[in-house]
Amino acid sequence: MKKKTMFAGVVALASALGISGCAASSEPIAAVADFQPGKYMGVWYEIARLPHYFERGMDYVEAEYTLKPDGSIRVENRGVRGNEKRNIVGKAKLKFPKKQPLTGELRVSFFGPFYSDYSIIELPPDYSYAVVTGSNRNYLWILSRKPVMDRKQLEPILQRLREWNFAIGKLEFPKQRDPGNQ
Repeated sequence: MKKKTMFAGVVALASALGISGCAASSEPIAAVADFQPGKYMGVWYEIARLPHYFERGMDYVEAEYTLKPDGSIRVENRGVRGNEKRNIVGKAKLKFPKKQPLTGELRVSFFGPFYSDYSIIELPPDYSYAVVTGSNRNYLWILSRKPVMDRKQLEPILQRLREWNFAIGKLEFPKQRDPGNQ
């Protein structure tokens, strides 16, 4: 009975993460082309996100991507809820590893065999920030290589996201460390 309950919980969680793809599609928004996985590796700071229970109350959120010898990617998400540090380690892989040029489409898993879409829809040539969505417009993250993003840089990103029909009014902006105090 315990195994059935645990499996049902995992299936429910996977569905909540967008694996089912039942909400509005983000298919019309193409993932970036000429994606270079090696340049994407390293630490990214979460500047903004659409709210989800798995990040509720989280501040100082960052993700670290590490390319492994087999081509897969180690993903570690870290943050603070209240005064408690939290982290989770997952794995990612290119969604279309043989497609050339590579696109910024990954499959990410934090829960065993269940993978979710991870689509990088905006990424400048210097890889200084990234805009990421999932299988639908209910998932959105704005990530930066620095803990703070200048408002002049953020505003045009938000405008494009409005044009793509993301719910910008619902965005959460987690606290981040002052770059001068790291």
